[in-house]
Amino acid sequence: MIRTESLTKRFGPVVAVDSVSLHVREGDRYGFLGPNGSGKTTLVRMLLGLVYPTSGTIEVMGRRMPARAAEVLPEVGSLIEGPAAYPYLSGRRNLSLIDAIGSRDKRSARRARIENVLGQVGLAGVDERPVKAYSLGMRQRLGLAAALLREPRLLILDEPTNGLDPQGIREIRDLLTELNKAGTTVFLSSHLLSEVEQLCTRVGVVDRGKLVLEEELTALRAPTGRILVESPDADKITGILNGRLVSRAGEHIVVEHEDAAELNAWLVGEGMRIASITPERRSLEEVVLAATGPGADRLDR
Repeated sequence: MIRTESLTKRFGPVVAVDSVSLHVREGDRYGFLGPNGSGKTTLVRMLLGLVYPTSGTIEVMGRRMPARAAEVLPEVGSLIEGPAAYPYLSGRRNLSLIDAIGSRDKRSARRARIENVLGQVGLAGVDERPVKAYSLGMRQRLGLAAALLREPRLLILDEPTNGLDPQGIREIRDLLTELNKAGTTVFLSSHLLSEVEQLCTRVGVVDRGKLVLEEELTALRAPTGRILVESPDADKITGILNGRLVSRAGEHIVVEHEDAAELNAWLVGEGMRIASITPERRSLEEVVLAATGPGADRLDR
């Protein structure tokens, strides 16, 4: 669905994107992550033909970009660096202007389409207030509605839940999951690692312009070979572990072991009380921090 090979963008002496080879498959929910200043937005803008690469190639839906942008972009919905809108017009009027571009549908069909996307993003009850009176969260919802107008095969979203409250974030996450199940590939850049962890199936991580990680989320969060044990008999357990103890904090113990069920059976057989026992898995935050260096916007390096 998206493929880049050795994609590079320089701004004078600054290399914003450095030889990135990115692969987004059809049907993915792909989370694109990285510290501030790592080149995420520059790369996303190149995918849409808004910035021309210095070198390398881009294919979106099997067609070269930006050379074939006129064919590709009608099948892509996007929300990049915040929603754009005429501030003195209502949300519906803004969507009407966007939807009219290149459309030969009857006005009634366009109205129905607009009402449908407003309902999808939680703005069905919006009145005729101008967009300048909208909250940041409402503007984000409107921008997402604009991205959905043409029932895109591919959604490219930059921080789509910016400004939303927790309920709104969950609603957008559920919407994107439903759209993906219906056949839309989702590519999103976000700083909210917890949301990416709950939504995405694959992730790519960039750091200082380089792609440092691209993998299935399930693989990244596979068991580490350690087991987390909580027990009121922590003292006794630490005495029988025969060198497999990794760490202990009160009743919480970390044990070197591959199989939680096997370890549980052994401990119970030894007469130990077990409150909980689970395989240790790395969080997405731990994965990203391990793959990247200090933030590019720090001044003390």
